[in-house]
Amino acid sequence: MRDATPDFAEFVAACTPKLLRTAWLLTGDPHQAEDLLQTALARVWPRWDRIAHERPEAYLRKALVNCHVSWWRRRWTGELPHGELPEPVPARPDPYDDVVLTHVVAEAVRALAPRQRAVVVLRFFEDLSVEETAEVLRCSTGTVKSQTHRALAALRGRLPDRELLLDGGSREQG
Repeated sequence: MRDATPDFAEFVAACTPKLLRTAWLLTGDPHQAEDLLQTALARVWPRWDRIAHERPEAYLRKALVNCHVSWWRRRWTGELPHGELPEPVPARPDPYDDVVLTHVVAEAVRALAPRQRAVVVLRFFEDLSVEETAEVLRCSTGTVKSQTHRALAALRGRLPDRELLLDGGSREQG
């Protein structure tokens, strides 16, 4: 094969950023975009003398699209299976589980009677003691304890099992 002409090398140096961006937009993956551009450049190289005087950037862009379509039709990534499977990667928790749980708990707390809601918020979210909660609400400690008991019973009735909630209800509650 012949050496790259200065024109081709200069063209590649000047147009690579734009063409790489086009390849990335086609593939959606930076590594595949680099491979796609390299493949298209390899296909264009033998015809460089003929296309250099026309519109080489447009020609190469068309080659990028055609290569990508060919890859898409072929649906082969160049990876070959082998006999040994890698160790399984431990499943990571879904980052949205906490958001879902927080939303469901907040809805259940908002559904409580105002006095029960105040007790739950002060005791469990503000981490106040029974005595401090009674002082804030201007009631007896016995009232705080009874309201807490009633509120927790109501929350238990409204909140599904945590595992059932985070599985999206796919398992039946036993």
